[in-house]
Amino acid sequence: MNNVINYLGEKLFQSWRNNQAITPISDEYPKLTLHDAYLIQQKVISHRLETTNERIVGKKIGITSQAVMDILDVDQPDFGILTSGMYYENNATVPIEQLIAPKAEGEIGFILKRNLRGPGITAEDVLQATDYVVPCIEIVDSRIRDWKIKITDTVADNASSGLFVIGNGTRLPSEIDLAAITMTLKKNGKLIDTGIGAAVLGIRLTPLPGWRICWECWIRRYAREKLFSQVPLPQWYRLMPVIS
Repeated sequence: MNNVINYLGEKLFQSWRNNQAITPISDEYPKLTLHDAYLIQQKVISHRLETTNERIVGKKIGITSQAVMDILDVDQPDFGILTSGMYYENNATVPIEQLIAPKAEGEIGFILKRNLRGPGITAEDVLQATDYVVPCIEIVDSRIRDWKIKITDTVADNASSGLFVIGNGTRLPSEIDLAAITMTLKKNGKLIDTGIGAAVLGIRLTPLPGWRICWECWIRRYAREKLFSQVPLPQWYRLMPVIS
């Protein structure tokens, strides 16, 4: 299996580097497990960091609505890695031509002021460790052709990460009702969609068991990683989808 993981990690990395979609890896290897997919994701990110000047700046949580879970037949969210090369400032021009099949999602970004250590981390613990929240746009992308993804495809493909933009208007978590936050997505001034924080699993601080498992996995990795100070970005981002 190690050879398969190395092979698929290299294949997805080359897909990202050459901006060329590939067939679903779940078709090529239908017996891949979720654990295998995360190992492939690690290979992809390792290749990316080794061949660029990028650094890890955060993580994103995906598949946070029950509707998307049902589509992908999973019982827990997934997570991916955010790198410095994915970050764009508010009002920046985003190089869409460098992406394969981009889609925009409205997000809530959580900028943490201290590390979190498990086990037993709750959503309340996360809010206590949050410095501020901020509106974000994530531009997801898939190296899998035509977005024909199963859970192992998207996890291996770094949770379909593309780029992200941090918006203006930071707020303390205590100042707002995260469940009641609304977002409006417009394209050239035309309303495309709206969303509300309550649609996100766990936003009411009563996470499902699978959500808690995902928290634990994310927290443990965060506690081990060495964050850098020379990059002019907030130390850590967590993106929570609100609109897709």
